[in-house]
Amino acid sequence: MGHHAWWAVPTLRATLNSTFAIARRAGKLLIMSRSPITDADREEVAEFIERHWHSRLVVNRGRSYYPHEEPGFLARRDGQLVGVLTYHIHDDGAMELLTLNSTLEGAGIGFALMLDVIHKARQLGCPRIGLATTNDNLHAIGFYQRLGFHMTEIRRGAVDAARKIKPQIPMTGERGVPMHDEVIMELELKPFLDPESP
Repeated sequence: MGHHAWWAVPTLRATLNSTFAIARRAGKLLIMSRSPITDADREEVAEFIERHWHSRLVVNRGRSYYPHEEPGFLARRDGQLVGVLTYHIHDDGAMELLTLNSTLEGAGIGFALMLDVIHKARQLGCPRIGLATTNDNLHAIGFYQRLGFHMTEIRRGAVDAARKIKPQIPMTGERGVPMHDEVIMELELKPFLDPESP
């Protein structure tokens, strides 16, 4: 449940399989890179998700998913996995963001991965990106609003219902706030402009 992860969405094409930052720490260069998840990454991604979500299973809007089996993007620092984003494509073509986590707070990893997935959604012609976060997660709600997402629905008691499927979901979240409800957010997408159109 929820997403743990600034302004309006830039109209840029995120470069995949590329270095996105080089940081110097204690005199050593740290190479930061991001790329799509491949089959070779699945088990490592599964373990990463299990550490952050208390299980390899996530429940989103009443549906169960195993995010490591879904498409997504990852970020590495000197080869070590430090960020993962996963998503699902619904039958109507809409994209559902399942998980977004980073082990390096404030490093811009979540933002970079979101640019990748927004770019991918536009490439696929997805009409929108949806997600569900939890009522306690004000940090995530603000993060997604700065990316252009809007709150579209409050699903009262959805987290309580999800706990029957996944008992590992905590009873409280940020600042001890009880977790009961899902906050649904969506980003409406416009297709890339055709450079050959009049």
